Amino acid sequence: MTKNSELLSMANTLHIDSSPRGERSKSRQLAREFIAQWQTLHPQDTITYRDLRESPIPHITEAWVAAAFTPLEAQTADISDILQLSYELVDELLAANRCVFSVPMYNFSIPSAFKAYIDHIVRMGRTFTATDEGFKGLIAGKKIVFITARGDEYGAGSAHADWDAQEPALRFAFQFIGITDIQFIHANGLDLGAKTRQRGLNEARAQIQTLAATW
Repeated sequence: MTKNSELLSMANTLHIDSSPRGERSKSRQLAREFIAQWQTLHPQDTITYRDLRESPIPHITEAWVAAAFTPLEAQTADISDILQLSYELVDELLAANRCVFSVPMYNFSIPSAFKAYIDHIVRMGRTFTATDEGFKGLIAGKKIVFITARGDEYGAGSAHADWDAQEPALRFAFQFIGITDIQFIHANGLDLGAKTRQRGLNEARAQIQTLAATW
């Protein structure tokens, strides 16, 4: 075994599901298929799993914002308690080499559960900082694939391409904290009838097979 293959075999993948639906969720099903293929190819890889349906992340509050912007040396035990989950989520992200996030499209964007996750990990001094040249992301060298489920067609050239606020929101949020290797696998047209739904799922599964083998 080469040094590179040894490092790869010890990699950690963070898998997060965000759909409030259970077994009916297509984004969850597709993400599981990706993870299953990945584990077949990389059996020694560690998978860290978080389900935002079973363990919801609270939306940030005024107290949370005040705590997050309190200098570390001035933080009290109460402030540390407020930020405990945020620190846990950031550490979890930092420990991962790759991330598989399943995120359905809700009202042209993302579920509030995943927005709450983003709000907890976009942290001054932890995942980004401010410099004289502007903001700078502090996370580098990671890969993310977003696996999405969408009721309509939102791809380039489609009638509703301009309605897609999902991919830009996700891409910009994670680019802001320094992650540039970001890919999307969209299952489009799932509410447009059985034929279109199957085509969207087949296209997503083909992309999953390709990416799982080359990622």
